[in-house]
Amino acid sequence: MAYAGRVTTPEAEQGGGGTGEERVTPEGDAARPEARLERAVRAAEQALIEYEIAVETFRVEIENFSRLHEQKLGPVYARLEELDARILEARAARSGDAEDRRRAEEARARLAPIPGVEELLHGWMDDSGLFPEAVAMLTDQTVRPPQRVRPSEEARKLYRELARKAHPDLAQEEKERERREEFITRVNAAYARGDAAELRELAEEWAKGPELKRGPSRAEELYARLEWLAQRKELLALLAKELEESAIGHMLQLAPDDPDGLLDEIGQQLLTQVTERERELAALLAEG
Repeated sequence: MAYAGRVTTPEAEQGGGGTGEERVTPEGDAARPEARLERAVRAAEQALIEYEIAVETFRVEIENFSRLHEQKLGPVYARLEELDARILEARAARSGDAEDRRRAEEARARLAPIPGVEELLHGWMDDSGLFPEAVAMLTDQTVRPPQRVRPSEEARKLYRELARKAHPDLAQEEKERERREEFITRVNAAYARGDAAELRELAEEWAKGPELKRGPSRAEELYARLEWLAQRKELLALLAKELEESAIGHMLQLAPDDPDGLLDEIGQQLLTQVTERERELAALLAEG
């Protein structure tokens, strides 16, 4: 995953000497000791916002892919576990061995329903213990398309623009920060749903709202601000690492441009395993 932004420190700003930037800066601004710090803070704020946008976008993609993975492949995994349990039970019945019986009982216990789960499933599971999607896949019928959310390019663009304009970290007053946090919460929720129309409405709402007038900051406040921004980026880096190293994150990175194709490929592999298990079970039952 490539993230767009990196926190700029005062040292990094100073490392850019020789570009002529100081020569074209008005004398009054260049003479202020806070001027360089202010530029560093602004650069760091924008870099952090870009980084947060990248991490949040990846989190939404993982959440959506995880939901799609569970809805599309979960039933087949369940079928494999059921077949494995029945194979172990058939082996135990045939051998009469205590260890075989223990393995079979443990496998069956792992499949035991959780009390109250039927109510939570709202009738998704039929009398045979299979989900409708599983029945469809195992009988070569058309699988019901799973519910999915994948933000469009328009939604992504609107989200990025709103995050840059309304980000709470751009506020210097507590009241303004609270207003921005409430607004960004609504923006994040709309983006997670992929609702471009709602994002357009939010963009219009923000354009009509009051704008923060930034005032001059003291050097001590600017240094503290840079330290906070650096700490925030470290926390985001840890979150990004967790997302990338998660099972779903690994899968998504294998085929970022075609996650549906990856799921189809895995689904075919699982169905092959189901067929093999069914044959093995049939052979055991026939021998018994």
